[in-house]
Amino acid sequence: MSDIRKLINQFAAKEQELNSSQFVAPCVKGGKIRTKVLGMVCTFLPKPRDFEGWGLFQPIDSKTATFVEEPNLPQIAQYLQNLRPLRLRLAYPLKNQTWLAYPVNEANMRQHYGYCKPVPVHLVSEGAKFEVAIARTDGISWWFDECDRRSDPMVAEQLKENIKQVTLPSDLHFKGMTPEMRTVYELVTQQAQEFSALQKQQRDEKRLRDALKMGGGELNEFRERQDHWVIQWTTVDGDRHTSAISKNDLTVISAGICLSGEDEKFDLQSLVGVVEESDDF
Repeated sequence: MSDIRKLINQFAAKEQELNSSQFVAPCVKGGKIRTKVLGMVCTFLPKPRDFEGWGLFQPIDSKTATFVEEPNLPQIAQYLQNLRPLRLRLAYPLKNQTWLAYPVNEANMRQHYGYCKPVPVHLVSEGAKFEVAIARTDGISWWFDECDRRSDPMVAEQLKENIKQVTLPSDLHFKGMTPEMRTVYELVTQQAQEFSALQKQQRDEKRLRDALKMGGGELNEFRERQDHWVIQWTTVDGDRHTSAISKNDLTVISAGICLSGEDEKFDLQSLVGVVEESDDF
């Protein structure tokens, strides 16, 4: 019992000492800040509440700590040295100074942390898409430490160049590529506008191709207009036709042959048969 009282008294004394001192901590916008007292984590709400960055904080009470000033680099380095590091490749920014990143070595992350997955890295002050960073974790959050100067910069350039060329993840190949690089590349393509446009184009093409195939035709190419597609297609006999097809429901806007003004009575699938019949006359 005396040992418990002694521990409680020690903690109370340290807590009182903390309330009259300052501590360094990282903070994300809208988040909380933490520090340790006798191995126990104390959590505070920062003041101001929208603070983001590294701060030197002064506790106001048991729940709130106010920002005093920015800590110097040695103070930040000392804080980070107490956390476990891991090399991660940056994918894309999530919000403010937080980036999504993926481990450079999956086995290493799984061995040391018990899991392997993309993680948000907070307070990324430098670095860019596909670059390798050293991040450190307190067991809950990952905090940016520095860019990894030992990593090969040509890898990031290779990945960026493939993004510009809209290379699909399945087609990504270059010397020295690892499965981890392909995974982070795939994460980036899920956010890239050019890939969204490509995926939409592929969906549109499949929709048109399937409709023609069911009618017995074959799609050659198509061009997008505001509310319709202009498609070039071939009948089973090899005759080429150009038609305008509604994006909404694949109804025919212009068949490309004379249908006596009844084009819109047909959809793309049924159009194939109508055109083939007209070719027979």
